[in-house]
Amino acid sequence: MPQSYALAIHGGAGVVPRSQMSDALAKRYHASLNAILVQASGTLREGGSALDAVERAVCALEDDPLFNAGRGAVYTAAGTQEMDAAIMEGRDRRAGAVGGIFGPRNPVRVARALMEEDGPVFMIGEGALQVARRAGLPFEDRDYFHTAERREALEAFLALQERGETSTDPSLLHGTVGAVALDQEGNLAAATSTGGFTGKRSGRLGDSPIIGAGTYADNETCAVSATGQGEIFMRYTAASEIAARMRHAGETLATAAEHVVGRILAPAEGSGGLITLDRQGNISMPFNCEGMYRGFVTGNDMPVTRIYA
Repeated sequence: MPQSYALAIHGGAGVVPRSQMSDALAKRYHASLNAILVQASGTLREGGSALDAVERAVCALEDDPLFNAGRGAVYTAAGTQEMDAAIMEGRDRRAGAVGGIFGPRNPVRVARALMEEDGPVFMIGEGALQVARRAGLPFEDRDYFHTAERREALEAFLALQERGETSTDPSLLHGTVGAVALDQEGNLAAATSTGGFTGKRSGRLGDSPIIGAGTYADNETCAVSATGQGEIFMRYTAASEIAARMRHAGETLATAAEHVVGRILAPAEGSGGLITLDRQGNISMPFNCEGMYRGFVTGNDMPVTRIYA
């Protein structure tokens, strides 16, 4: 039976390995995901739009330093923080995306402001910051975005690099937040935000702000927000590939999503996962790594949150 509304969120596929996850830290992640689901689903329950719901959810994820976006963004190899975000609505495929920005409290709100200007879809750097200023969005200083854990992660990354070694810690290599939603009018929307990965080259952009790669929404098929090794997700246009398989091959949401994650991205060493939702309220959240911070809520049911398989 179709759901009246639905919401799914993720906090990235870069989970703390199960062997290192304490009960206390796991409870913090579950509590945060649950609170965000309750908050953002309220928008849908009250008849609000899917677009407003995904923006609200991603803003809350950006505000929580547990996750690699906004306040919890990781550091580049140069010691800076560069953030990317995108938002898209499925009704007419309007979209906004920003890349390589620092200063706005919530990068996803900058993407939304750009979308509402009805001009360029994607802007970077100073041009994107001007969009934020025109919209009157709040900015924060470096102290707001600084977290000791992210700085320590960079130092560990640089130490490995000096020794000619590479890290296999998924919490350093992956990190994104996102949301997909279905509202009571049958409209879909998706939003994604990220700080990239620890030690990335300054100026690098991943899949999160790329429409069709890390973010996508189309009422006829699905809404998608991805997390993982962005270069692979871009090369295989992961998000739009799911929609294409549904539209042209008649696959179900789950079949298409699981095929893309397990049989296209995984063989190409594209570690990560995604959340996706169709117009009937079906949700699929496949991943090909150890875990993905995620959760969902449909109709008046209680939220469900998960970390590992």
